[in-house]
Amino acid sequence: MLDIVVNVLVESWNVLVEAAPYVLFGFFVAGLLKGFVPDSFMARHLGGRSFGAVLKAAVIGVPLPLCSCGVLPAALGLRRQGASKGATTAFMISTPETGVDSMAVTYALIDPIMTVIRPVAASITAVFAGTLINAFPDDKAEPLPLAGLSQSSAGCTGCGCGGSCAVAPAPTFKGRFSAGMQYAFGEMIEDIGRWLLVGVLIAGIISAAIPADAVDRWVGTGLFSYVAMLVVALPLYVCATASTPIAASLLLKGLSPGAALVFLLAGPATNGATITVMLKTLGKRAAGLYVASIVICSLALAWVTDHLYAALGLDVRATVSEVGELLPHWVGVAAALLTLALVAKSLLGGFFGHAEGHSHGG
Repeated sequence: MLDIVVNVLVESWNVLVEAAPYVLFGFFVAGLLKGFVPDSFMARHLGGRSFGAVLKAAVIGVPLPLCSCGVLPAALGLRRQGASKGATTAFMISTPETGVDSMAVTYALIDPIMTVIRPVAASITAVFAGTLINAFPDDKAEPLPLAGLSQSSAGCTGCGCGGSCAVAPAPTFKGRFSAGMQYAFGEMIEDIGRWLLVGVLIAGIISAAIPADAVDRWVGTGLFSYVAMLVVALPLYVCATASTPIAASLLLKGLSPGAALVFLLAGPATNGATITVMLKTLGKRAAGLYVASIVICSLALAWVTDHLYAALGLDVRATVSEVGELLPHWVGVAAALLTLALVAKSLLGGFFGHAEGHSHGG
């Protein structure tokens, strides 16, 4: 038993060392986006039910590093400011499915091709869903967006759940940069840091405990493997960054790139909180089309991805197994230790803040 625990911890540490430099780089870019791209810019471009508004919402959402929980208040803020149901839905899909942080980790742990496929697939899914929802609007009057989101987002963490957490950018370059970095390495770490470590731990368990040929033997390839990943991913709460090491570990065990893409798309975009809030704010039809679009596009894009890898003659397992050579080992170790320190700081800060609130309340 002790040997298994040690193996899991060793494998988890190896995954973290490989991913951490890219995670920190992704957070840095996310901070730049937050500090220098005003929130009003997005709201201004997403009004109306045109295809252009849906396309803009999908493209704008791709680089933003928000999880499927953190994106809810941002998306509903856009809805209150006049964005159409289709544009709101497109933003709610493309934003959690990918982001600068998860793209950096995908490059580190999988390969450059999947790094490109992932945002393209997220954009296609988002545009498909948004266009479908605009094409089939509810007959009844549209329900108004929720006045407060905190009750519907129970269980979420960080500023992204239940209210605005926008940092008012200062007029100076230094002020904007500082505000962006505080958001990236403070609020963002608090929001997804623990989930990233959970994903790394799950990846370690898969690497240490599952035999090398297990996925080939149990899941196989083709449509069955896609559906199996959908069944696992749809109810699961996992952010785009945390889903990446899990997918990389499954690829090493024999999962096809297409089936891994299903997990990477469906896992971050759907969970109980997202669907509940969609039902209350956008209506049953929109919520149903949202889930259906993710299922249809995930399956179709998985098929395309597997055929693309086959046509290029690429073995994704060979690429995934070589990712540790991208950077010097000491850089990975330093980044892993810094990542653990940042997550620990956010957890301790949240714990002591919660305890202080109780003491004042009592």
